Amino acid sequence: MKVLGISAFYHDSAAALLHDGRIIAAAQEERFTRKKHDPGFPTHAVRYCLEEGGLALEDLDAIAFYDKPLLKFERLLETYYGFAPKGVASFLRSMPVWMKEKLFLRKLIRDELKELGDPRRVMEQLYFPEHHLSHAASAYYASPFTDAAILTIDGVGEWATASICHGKGKDITILRELQFPHSLGLLYSAFTYFCGFRVNSGEYKLMGLAPYGRVGAEEVDRYRRIILDELVQLNEDGSVWLDQQYFNYATGLRMVQDAGWAKLFGFPRRVPEKEGLQQHHCDLALAIQQVTEEIVLRMAREAKKLTGAEALCMAGGVALNCVANGRLLESGVFSDLFIQPAAGDAGGALGAAYAVHHIHHGAPRDTPERPDAMQGGYLGPTITEQETQRMARKYAAPFHRFASMDELADHVAGLLADGRVIGWVQGRMEFGPRALGARSILGDPRSPAMQKKLNLKIKFRESFRPFAPSVLAEEAAAYFDLKGASPYMLLVRPVKDGLRRTLPPDYAGRDIREKLYFERSSLPAITHVDFSARVQTVHRETNPRYWQLIQAFKARTGVGVVVNTSFNVRGEPIVCTPEDAYRCFMRTEMDHLVVGDVVFNKTEQPAWQRTDDWKEEFVLD
Repeated sequence: MKVLGISAFYHDSAAALLHDGRIIAAAQEERFTRKKHDPGFPTHAVRYCLEEGGLALEDLDAIAFYDKPLLKFERLLETYYGFAPKGVASFLRSMPVWMKEKLFLRKLIRDELKELGDPRRVMEQLYFPEHHLSHAASAYYASPFTDAAILTIDGVGEWATASICHGKGKDITILRELQFPHSLGLLYSAFTYFCGFRVNSGEYKLMGLAPYGRVGAEEVDRYRRIILDELVQLNEDGSVWLDQQYFNYATGLRMVQDAGWAKLFGFPRRVPEKEGLQQHHCDLALAIQQVTEEIVLRMAREAKKLTGAEALCMAGGVALNCVANGRLLESGVFSDLFIQPAAGDAGGALGAAYAVHHIHHGAPRDTPERPDAMQGGYLGPTITEQETQRMARKYAAPFHRFASMDELADHVAGLLADGRVIGWVQGRMEFGPRALGARSILGDPRSPAMQKKLNLKIKFRESFRPFAPSVLAEEAAAYFDLKGASPYMLLVRPVKDGLRRTLPPDYAGRDIREKLYFERSSLPAITHVDFSARVQTVHRETNPRYWQLIQAFKARTGVGVVVNTSFNVRGEPIVCTPEDAYRCFMRTEMDHLVVGDVVFNKTEQPAWQRTDDWKEEFVLD
């Protein structure tokens, strides 16, 4: 059976293709259109999936859309009615789109698919699983478990904002749901907004800012008390009730009541790009991070209580909070944990396809794939030698070709050891928000200057943001307090005590920049201010070329770790094609670009004559 899954019309549109329950392809639309978080119909992603599967549109047995638009419309109408007369501006802004397009989604999908073939037959098998069921299916059916609790947490789907389910065999049973407007995801996004970051893209910045907060400080404790006393009622089972007098997302055009929050916390909302980050922003970020972790832990305990399962699967945007995930793993509530690497709405396309295959059509699931079904996350388009050659001719770009992977790995490892920054493009592109060694920028983790160089000269982003380590899976325990694997960069774990430097007595009182550039460990480029790191374990089975590169770096330096960040600049989607990579390479201070077996040296490239500017091309995130 061949099922195409689609997510679209909110953010992070994507498509995924299943053939007899196996993932053939999956990709986000943004990678093709170069519009970050592109919400439009994923025409390019659908075309790619069909081509990868060797299929025409007419060959499909079913199409699955990742939520129920009519149920979402019902929620909008009931919300506006319940809060009336508030929300008139938001109502007038949103209703035309619904009346013209979203209420007629079946027709919209059919019209979009006409570009790809004749949709008439497959439209007879068009399904709309609920949003949180799509999330649950994306995690459970991709996991290695046949009996697991499932926890999904995000902003909002139709009505649900979180769910606890039980996956057993081929079936998923929904046990509990938290409903709008009470939402952990929207709560975290409200603080993202108040601290001056963009909602639905800047939440990871808030998470990265939290370690600069002062653990145990009076201000952090005060902020946490305000959150739990004024904004949120937290129940023992992890459910939350949000006092809507302080929030504006239900009916307004902003997340919160700015004046009310300023009065609560004692300072106004930070204006993005104009106001710098102060200590109170860091302390507030830490406070909401601590509250978030406590809510996730309580929800997980409730899931354990309801299901009795030993394993937990997670999805939804909040499942990308890798600090909370690390604390959950450490808690031991569950003995095993699988988090869908495309946990946000993009992954909903995959989950919708899974739901149709296993739930609607009843396909059995007796022997799930090991270690999981995600194939390391490498589900997108692959690079080809023809594309690389075409790109090199277009830009008159000289390059060096290596005859074997052994020679290439040794050469690139030497460049890394010399402090060079490498753009690394290999094989199939990653599905989900993380670069996992297929579309990555790499550096030497031992370099005290590497974090600053990557942030300011290559990524062009805020200097406080940390970089992740990619570590040989076999040696992860030598560098990090990590039991098991973390192939999808979704767990934050402490750096080993033996690698840490002693902090000066006045460290806690220093400002953000002084904390940032203090050398905290023997691997300073990947050690965050709280001695943590967002770990990716690299496995020979799923990415042999990346594994071999890190092995070659270890042979030269004795360190089986490299710095890994996504191959893009701020506001740009991760690169997809060799041409995307070359343009990014030439518009930054990267030193070398490696595409397949080919290496481009920046010093040998012709001067970049194009007048296009990434700052104008990409909206800052």
